[in-house]
Formats: sequence, C-alpha cells, structure tokens
Amino acid sequence: MAQIRLSDLKHSYYPDPNAAEDYALKEINLTWKDGGAYALLGPSGCGKTTLLNIISGLLTPYQGEVFFDGVNVTREPPDRRNIAQVFQFPVIYDTMSVWDNLAFPLKNRGADNNEVARRVNEIAEMLEVTPLLKVQAAGLSPDNKQKISLGRGLVREDVNVVMFDEPLTVIDPHLKWQLRSKLKELHQKVGITMIYVTHDQTEALTFADEVVVMNDGEVVQIGTPVELFERPEHTFVGHFIGSPGMNIIACEAEGKKARFEGFEVELEGPITDSKGFLAIGIRPEHVSVSHHKGIPARLAKVVDSGRHYIVNAWVGKTEIKAITYEPLPGLNSEIYLTFQPEKTRVYCDGRLATEVTP
Repeated sequence: MAQIRLSDLKHSYYPDPNAAEDYALKEINLTWKDGGAYALLGPSGCGKTTLLNIISGLLTPYQGEVFFDGVNVTREPPDRRNIAQVFQFPVIYDTMSVWDNLAFPLKNRGADNNEVARRVNEIAEMLEVTPLLKVQAAGLSPDNKQKISLGRGLVREDVNVVMFDEPLTVIDPHLKWQLRSKLKELHQKVGITMIYVTHDQTEALTFADEVVVMNDGEVVQIGTPVELFERPEHTFVGHFIGSPGMNIIACEAEGKKARFEGFEVELEGPITDSKGFLAIGIRPEHVSVSHHKGIPARLAKVVDSGRHYIVNAWVGKTEIKAITYEPLPGLNSEIYLTFQPEKTRVYCDGRLATEVTP
C-alpha cells in the first residue's frame, strides 16, 4: 500500500507544447492517502486515462513528479512500482483454469506452493468464485471473467495500489451494482489504495470515499460524494453530477440576492466575486413546485421516473428543471417555482462565488 502524491504534473503528447490546449493534462497537484478508495471521474477525453498511465509508469509526464510514500518514482518502470491494473476488458488467460489465472502473478514471482494455495483460496473466497477454481477461464461469463481479472490484481500482498480503468463497461447493467458492491467490500477487507477511473457518476460515487472530478485536463473539484452533490465548486461539477444536473441560470447579482427574468431570489450568502459571467446554480431537487406561490412558470415537460416527477418549465426564456412528488396539471399550464435559499448560489465564470452565511 502507498500514499500517492502528484506534484506540478503536466502532460502533452506534442514534443513542444506552447498553448494550454496542447496539454492533455494541465497542472495537477494532489495527494491520495494510503489505503483510501478514490475515483477519477469525468467525460471521455478529459485526461483520466492519461493520468492513470502516468501513475502506473506507462507514461512519463512532460512535467512534474510522482511520489509513492515519499519516494520519487516518476521515471521508474511499471514493474518497479508494484501496481496492479484492471482494465476495461478482462485480462486473463482463457486456456488456463481459474486457479491457474489467480496463481500466475504469484508463481511468476517465485512464491512457494503453500503461499500460492493460501492466497488463491483467500481471494477466491472474497470474490465468491471458489466453485469455479477448476473451470477453464474461456467458459466464464463476462462478469466472472472480470472478477478473475480483479483477483489477479489483489492476489499479491505487496501491491502498492490497484487501479481500475473503466472496469465495468462490458458488464450487463443488472450485474454492475453487484460488482460495485463487491469492490467496495473488498476494499474494506484488504485496505489497499484503490483508484477507480470512470465517466459514470454512479460508479464513482458508490465506490469512492473521495472523488476527483476532471474536465479538459484539469481537476475542477475534489471531495466526498456528498460534498460534490451538495455544494459543487464549479458549474461543470453541478451539471455532470446529478440526474438531472444542476440548473445554470444567467443572472445579475448583488449582495445576497440574484435576479433573472425580472424575478429576485435569495442566495445562501453574499457574493464574493461578480467580475465575470454570473449564473445561479441550483439543483432540481431544491426547486419546489406549487400551484399558487412563487415564480410563475409555464409547464413544458413532465417525466415520471417512478420515484418522482422531473419537471421542465419556462420562466420567460429560461428553462428550469425541478423535481416534485405531486401530480401536475397538463402541459402549458401555469405553475409556480420556489428556490430554497440555502441551496441557491451564484457562480462567476463557472466558479463558486457565494459564501455560506453563518
């Protein structure tokens, strides 16, 4: 296990990068604690896999350093970092049995037969694949193949970190929840530092203790799942996390109030920066719908999710999403919207620009 620290890290696939857009990774500084469960979350092309490959040693960064437990490993090859990596597609030997697949990393490093048997049985029990140990891997279902791929990463006890690169992409949706739960359970049992790369917010938020949200090569926020949902520090985080994402509403603002489409709303606290493009950020969960009080709006769309109704409404030329549990009138009917003040904040050029009032 290891603490991982990234210092002034930048990377470009161009030999002589000049402009910011030449960099796949812009400057990154962060530390992952020993034994933590972390996720790298962001859309395709945001730099997640590039960062993972730098940590694993498959790429040498254009600038900056990588430390494992204070030791500079920036130019160490992958085999010197004691890293296990689980990829999008299961990496196993189809011609071998499940037992031999799990045993291979240990035998390859000269472990004795007793040690191999102990670890293989322990990992098989954790993954609930003991009945499959004598089965040839070619005959396994995709989810069991990914379990074996995971087991190959966990079987060594000297591993510093296990890294998962979109590991559930090929798994049927109804099995993803089971495997996510198994990964979380395994982390609690073995206590190894784990980093999970995904573009799926559900996977990231249900696995990780702390999530690193990336966009366009930058880290835009680091926080717990609750922190990312409750108080996004950037409009990208608010929009990317949540279903539906946060409402972003162009506005004018001063003091503790903001104004859009001629209507005034109270904010969580005073504005700290107004020199840029201002927008109200509020999650649909924090917009209340009624038939008589609030900001008048025209009902444009209603989606029944089974648990609640997702409402699209227009206030002037501004579209706003809300969530309600009550039946609604027909489309184009007038409804009224109320923003929860303690959940209503302003962003300046995408960055959080209000502070919480004590």
